[in-house]
Parts: sequence; structure tokens; C-alpha cells
Amino acid sequence: MKQEVGDIPAPAARHSSRHLRWAVAVGATIIVVVGLILLYLLLQATNNRDLYERNYGTLFTINVAVASLLLCGIFWVGYSLWVRLREGKFGSRLLVKLAVIFALVGFAPGLLIYVVSYQFVSRSIETWFDVKVEGALEAGLSLGRVSLDTLSNDLAEKTRTVVNQVAESPDTMTGMVAGRLMEQLGAAEVSVWNSSGRLIASVGQSGYRLSPDKPATGQFRAAKADRGTSWVEGLEDAVPTGTNNARIKVLLPIPSGTLGLTADERFFLVTRSLPTNLVSNAQAVETANREYQERALGRVGLKRMYIGTLTLSLFLAVFGAVLLAVILGNQIARPLVLLAEGVSQVAAGDFTPKLVMRGKDELDGLTRAFASMTEQLADARQSVEQSMSQVNAARSNLQTILDNLTAGVIVLGPLGEIRSSNPGATRILKVSLTAHEGALIEDVQGLQDFGRAVQTEFSNFLNQSKEHGLDHWQQSFELGIDKAQMQGPFARALTLVARGAELPGNARLLVFDDISEIVSAQRAQAWGEVARRLAHEIKNPLTPIQLSAERLQMKLSGKQTATDEAILKKSVKTIVDQVDAMKRLVNEFRDYARLPAAELRPVDLNGLIQDIAHLYASEHTPVSVNLELDDSCPKVLGDAEQLRQVVHNLLQNALDASESASALAQGVDRSVVLRTQWQRAKNRVRLSVLDQGSGFSEQVLRRAFEPYVTTKPKGTGLGLAVVKKIADEHGTRVDLANRLENGAIVGAQVSLSLAVYQSAAI
Repeated sequence: MKQEVGDIPAPAARHSSRHLRWAVAVGATIIVVVGLILLYLLLQATNNRDLYERNYGTLFTINVAVASLLLCGIFWVGYSLWVRLREGKFGSRLLVKLAVIFALVGFAPGLLIYVVSYQFVSRSIETWFDVKVEGALEAGLSLGRVSLDTLSNDLAEKTRTVVNQVAESPDTMTGMVAGRLMEQLGAAEVSVWNSSGRLIASVGQSGYRLSPDKPATGQFRAAKADRGTSWVEGLEDAVPTGTNNARIKVLLPIPSGTLGLTADERFFLVTRSLPTNLVSNAQAVETANREYQERALGRVGLKRMYIGTLTLSLFLAVFGAVLLAVILGNQIARPLVLLAEGVSQVAAGDFTPKLVMRGKDELDGLTRAFASMTEQLADARQSVEQSMSQVNAARSNLQTILDNLTAGVIVLGPLGEIRSSNPGATRILKVSLTAHEGALIEDVQGLQDFGRAVQTEFSNFLNQSKEHGLDHWQQSFELGIDKAQMQGPFARALTLVARGAELPGNARLLVFDDISEIVSAQRAQAWGEVARRLAHEIKNPLTPIQLSAERLQMKLSGKQTATDEAILKKSVKTIVDQVDAMKRLVNEFRDYARLPAAELRPVDLNGLIQDIAHLYASEHTPVSVNLELDDSCPKVLGDAEQLRQVVHNLLQNALDASESASALAQGVDRSVVLRTQWQRAKNRVRLSVLDQGSGFSEQVLRRAFEPYVTTKPKGTGLGLAVVKKIADEHGTRVDLANRLENGAIVGAQVSLSLAVYQSAAI
């Protein structure tokens, strides 16, 4: 969006633009005011001498103030240009040059005109007041007065010759006689009045008026005393180019002794209009004489007024020239200033909308083109920023998705170097991959075999993808932990299913998930199915076998030699003992397969452990059981019978392992520890069983929870499998690890964390 100059000034030019606009406004106002004053003075000085003389002091003060103000304005403009030049602002030299040129152009002709006008005014005003002109005006006035007197006397003489006719006529015939006399005298109107001012008869224009003009009382007295009077009226009100109201009136008394019925004295009034040309000439001569006399009296002041007006005009011309120079110079330099400021802003990376000029010349067009280019650059940068924002948002969303995925995601380079990974990969592999970014995955401690296998899969995939059109590969891996890492609660084997694909830029994507629990569950389900079939297929024949062996012993007992009798008893006993062992094995498999669903209720775990520990408290027991119970442990949510079975199985395994180790190393304390811990942060109670045995081998650690996996020579391997199944029912996991001291295995630890009963936690 372009901004026009004057709407939003540029920061660098805001101060100077404000002063420039102020100077232009003040200068224009001064020019207009001074022009109006000069025009008013010129008009009033000629036509209104009284007004001029009355306000001469005020006018002189105004002239001096305006002249001083104009002079100060000129000096201020010059000072502003000098300051601008000292500050080195762009276009200052051009403005100064234009100001000087326009000032000279305005001052030189103005000074010449001033000198010529001064001489002209001084000489021409003196020539206006000539003696011959004054004499001609006086002669004209005299001629006008003589002409009016002649007309008045002529009308009076004619009226006296006919007034007797009115006196001889009765009042009823006065109107008819007056009408005849009006035509005879060439009058405009004729009327008869009595001495009291009452109209008796009227003929002419006065007959149509409701209130005819009545002579004044003094005029009645003058007519009676002088036997007649005449006067001129309306001459001052006559308009030369309009209505002519100038007229001569003659008032004569009517002789008495007539046949009238009343003795009241009557007067005869005759009115005749003056010729229009005579009235116009008389008025023109009178006006010219009056103006001449007025100007003659005020010619010194008039000369001063004209000279003062010329002086002010000179100042006004110079100031206008300088102001015009500043305005025009600014109009020329301002587009260049805008371009210079805009270029510096763009160079600094500021693509905000630039100012443009409203004009139609090339420089103004250049500012608009530059602003359009800047706008396009700003739009392009905005588009790039918007695209980058969308990319960043998409990247942030992708990163959020990756961070919350349960699966592990690793981006590898072409050589197998780790570029990035998500928290799921660290959680599954138990290795901080972020700390190994840039390193080869096969060089990470514990991931050597996995890294080499992944690189092999990627190599095979890249070789076959073009031929067979493959877009990914998928493979499962058994990830083993080496002996140096077989410590802590997470030292166990992992079964991973991994999927790989190629990314742009020769990068490689590896996605994997831990399916150890799924595989373990599948194996447990398979073993449960085996257990059910064993219980069904094997248990039923065992009883007939045992009964048949016992029946053979009964039938053959006492019928054999001593040697054969001994062999028979030994054989039967062997058959019965083995059948009982097989029955116990089948019963254990049956119990594993038929383990009921857990009924979770509040259980006091410490009390349950103490009850079980009493069963193993005996002086003849080779291995003792030590309890380390946390008294702050709340009740847990679990099935008491199943938890009892868990403790029995773990404790029995620990005792067997410690007893075996005690037989190998006499005199060493191999006690078993039962420990509970209240984990307040996790809101769980942790149950741990620690033995002093020889620990687990790497192979056993990988498959410890599978049925029929055991280290005991006579064990079935179902103890930990049952514990794992019960733990799954309680929504927890079983952690199995070897305990190390100074790099040597000193025993094993089996732990599981149980959820706290909520009301107890509160």
C-alpha cells in the first residue's frame, strides 16, 4: 500500500516537513491578507477622505507591522535554508540556489517597478489638481444654478397669468379648471390647497396618491408674503441612469373675491419635472466638483498611501518570490529526498510502505515506481515469511506428533549417522540418542548389532527398490543388552519391529516399536494353550498308570524271589513317584492356564508380606528373610490372593537362588530381602525382592517371563510367568535385573509397582 506525502511523513523528514507546511501556510495567509488590505486602502483612499483621515494612524501602524512581518518571514526562510544547508540535508543546495534565483527574479523587476511607480504617483497626483480644472468645475456649477433659476422664474410667470382663472371658478369647478391649466402650463400635476393644508382639488400624478405631497407651512407663509414662491426638489435623489424625480414647484396664492362659498384663502401649486439631461449634467458637475475638492484636501495623504502601498507590494513580491522558490524547490527536491530515504530504508531491510508524490511529472512517477517496487518486495518477503511460518508450524506439529508417538523415530544419514530422533526412540532403546547425534548408530554403546542390521536392511532395500518398486522395508529384531549394561530396572531383552524408508536428500527414516510385551503375551497365550492341552491329554492316563503299577505289585508281591521282589518294589515306587511328579507338573500348568481375572480391592501390602514372612520363619531354614517395609505405604489396589501368590513365587525363587549360592560359598550371608517403598511422586508402592544368588544369565534375562524358562534343576519355569500374568492383571510391569557391586554380580532383584487405592492416597 502506497502512502501519499502529507498523510504519514517519513521519520527523517517529519520535523522539516512540519516547518515547511507551517511556513507555506503562514506565507499564503500573509499574502492574502496584505493583498486585501492593499486593495481596501486603494479603494478607500480615493473615495472616502474622512474615513482615511480618521484611520490614518491605524493604517500606518498596520503597514509598518505587515512590512516588519514580511521582512521577518524573509529572514526566517533564509535562516531555515542556511540551517538545512549546514546539516547537509539532501537537496539543500538546490533549494538555496532556487531561492536566490527566484528572489533576484522577484526583487529586480519589483524594484524597477517601484521606482517608476513612485515617480509616476508623485507627479500624476500633482497634475490632478489644476486651476483650470477647478475653474471649469465652478463655471459648470454656476451654469447649472442659472439654468434652474431661469426655469423656476419662467414657470412662476406663466402660473401668475393663469391663476386668476382658478379664482373666478367655483369650488365645484376647480378640478376641471386645474386640469385645463395643467395642459396649458405643461405641468406634471396641479393642485389647489387651502391655508390649513387641506387639498381642495388635484390633477395629475398626485391625484393617484392617497397622501399627496403637501407643501410645508413655511412655504405657505412665503407664498403669502411674497405673492408666490418656487423651489427645486428631488435633485439630490435623482439617479442619472434611472428614475428622474427632480422637479420645479411653484406655489401662488389665489386672489380672493371669487364666487367661492368660503372665505378661506386658497393656494395654487404647480409641479413641472426637470429635463433628464439637465439633471444628469448638473449632478455630474456637482459630483466631480465634490470629489475634486475632497482629493485636493487629501492629496498629501493620498500620495503617502500610494507610496506605502507600493512599498508593501515590493516586500510582498520579494517574499512571494522567496516563498515560491522554497515551494518549487521543495517540489523538485522532495521526490529525490523520498527516494534517498527509501533506498536507505530498503538497504536496512525496511520494506514498509513508502511515501509517494501526487504529481504527474517524471520525478513523482519515479517515487511511485519505487514505492511499487518496495511493495512488491514486501509482498514477496511476506509470502516467504508466511511460507516459512507455515513450514515452521508444520514442523512444530510434526515434532509434536513425533514427541508424542509411542514408536521410536530416527532420521539417519546415508552412512548411518544419527541426524534426529524423538523421545520414543530414547524410551525404547534406553539410550540418549540426542547426545549421539552425528555419530553412527552402530557406534552407540549397546546398539552395535542393531545398527549393523539396520544398515544391512537399508543397503538391501536401496539395491532392490528400483528393480521391484519397493517404498519401504520391514523387519523384526531381537535387541540384546550386553553384560556391562545389565543393571537397573530396565536391563532386559527387547523385541523390535522396524520399518525403513528413503527420505529426500539421501536421508533415511527408521521407525520401530517395542513389541516385547506383545510377543510375551503371545507366548504366554501359547503356553496357556499348551497347558490346557497337557492337562487334558496327560492327566487322565496318569491315574490308570499308577493304579496298574500298584496292582502289579499287589499281584506279584510274595511270588518272586527276594531279588526280583526288590526290583519290583523299586520299579513300582519309581512309577508312582514319577506319576505324582507329572501330576504336580500338570496341575501347575492347569493353574497357569486357568488363572482367574483379578478382583481389585484395597490391600494392606505390608500386612500381607508380614503374614507370608511368618510361614518362612524357622530356625532350621538355611536362608533368612529380612523385611524392609516402608511404614508410610498406603493401601494398594489389588487382588489379595493373587498378590499372595506373587510374593510366594518371588520369595521361593529368591530363597532357592540364595540357598544354592550358600552351598557354593560357605560362611557368606545370603539372606533374602523383602522391601516396600512409597513412591509419592508416582503415586505407587514398589515391591522388591532381592536375593544373594548368582544372578541370571543373559539368555534367561531375555526370556525370563516365558513358561518353562528356569535356572533351577527341578523347576517348571512357571513361577515368573505366573507373576508376569498377575502383574498384567494389575496394570503394572515386572522389572528383572542383576545386582552389581564393583562390576560383579551379587544377586538378582525382581520389582513391581502397584497403584495406590485412591481414598487412601487422599
